[in-house]
Amino acid sequence: EVQLVESGGGLVQAGGSLRLSCTASGFTFDDGATIGWFRQAPGKEREGVSCSRGGRGSLDSMKGRFTLSSDKTKNTVYLQIDSLKPEDTAVYYCAADRTYYSGSFCMEGLFDFWGQGTQVTASS
Repeated sequence: EVQLVESGGGLVQAGGSLRLSCTASGFTFDDGATIGWFRQAPGKEREGVSCSRGGRGSLDSMKGRFTLSSDKTKNTVYLQIDSLKPEDTAVYYCAADRTYYSGSFCMEGLFDFWGQGTQVTASS
């Protein structure tokens, strides 16, 4: 059974930074994995924030402030969020899949495995 567990969310002042973590069991974050971070704000659809495949870091992501990285020794992926804005307030989800997708791939429907989410709140 695959389990993804996110952590690291919280309340941060606008302009601050956070690093979210996602640790997996039953799934290995290796070069064959497609990995994604998504978020869902109240009343809005879930959207892709940063996604990676082939162990190559943030390949398909929102520009600038979001960086995906991984530590294979800990089987953990991270999302660094810098210069937080109030509009970044959302539940952030980690997702994973074993399929390699060409073209744009940071899309919710392409991922089979999801974490439960972690709340990020950026106050103004």
